[in-house]
Amino acid sequence: MDLKNLDEVPPFTTKDGSEIRELLAHRNSAIRNQSLAEARLPVGGATQEHFHPRAEEIYFITHGTGKIRIENETREVRAGDAIAIPPGLKHKLWTTGTETLRLLCCCAPAYEHSDTVITEK
Repeated sequence: MDLKNLDEVPPFTTKDGSEIRELLAHRNSAIRNQSLAEARLPVGGATQEHFHPRAEEIYFITHGTGKIRIENETREVRAGDAIAIPPGLKHKLWTTGTETLRLLCCCAPAYEHSDTVITEK
């Protein structure tokens, strides 16, 4: 059985600049076709706009408030919101509140730096 606790998973920085704690993926479990991670963006923080040619993503906001842009549509997000991001669509996430924005990210196939294309400098 693979069981990981968020407090025991070391963070790393993704290519888009978010701090990620990868809970389950092929790197640390028997999971082979997806990954589950928690991402954190500090107050005033944002990811770099990017897309994934192969991976589809689901974001589930667990703490804080922010906004997300997918292609040309921007929406406010808050705890409890789930966001679908199909492969190939440019997206960017910002923290807008007074606390760290925290979210669960499910990627299929699993997150890889090589499947992340940055579209802004």
